[in-house]
Amino acid sequence: MGNTSGEIVMQADDIRNASAKLAEGIVERALDPQKLVLVGIHTGGVHLSKRIQKIILDRYHLAVPVGTLDITLYRDDWTRLHNQPVVKATHLPFEIDEREVVLVDDVLFTGRTIRAALDALIDYGRPKTVQVAVLVDRGHRELPIFAQFIGLHLETSMEEQVNVLFSEKDGIDQVVTERPSA
Repeated sequence: MGNTSGEIVMQADDIRNASAKLAEGIVERALDPQKLVLVGIHTGGVHLSKRIQKIILDRYHLAVPVGTLDITLYRDDWTRLHNQPVVKATHLPFEIDEREVVLVDDVLFTGRTIRAALDALIDYGRPKTVQVAVLVDRGHRELPIFAQFIGLHLETSMEEQVNVLFSEKDGIDQVVTERPSA
């Protein structure tokens, strides 16, 4: 998917700087950095959480475990999105009880993904705290959910799409907004 039409709002350097800003905020606000864990929401949040993990290790010499969370069957709209949902792996190689969990996703929009992630996470235990880190917050909330750590606030219309491209999956690092064709 290397070539995407639309307006490029973040390039590789912008994404790298935003990821560093997220990592810094997460470490600074941790009550006990030894209890900190990152949980990436499939798919973009997984790539972002691994990048944040590496920055935290390189800059703060703190080894923060990373897990992945699939929320497909926790979504309140999965039957409208797919007849046959594609379920990805949830992998939490640590207990979440009494941990400081940071849910990581690429874009925060209506809040429904984070709500589903909270439902899924609670099935695995009772964290001490849960916070949210996102690369892009585009507004338009339908639920009372917000991110504590935000790489970029982006004004969008409801019709626009925000596509986050990661080199691990797409061969390029970019954030692109697109309007539907008429």
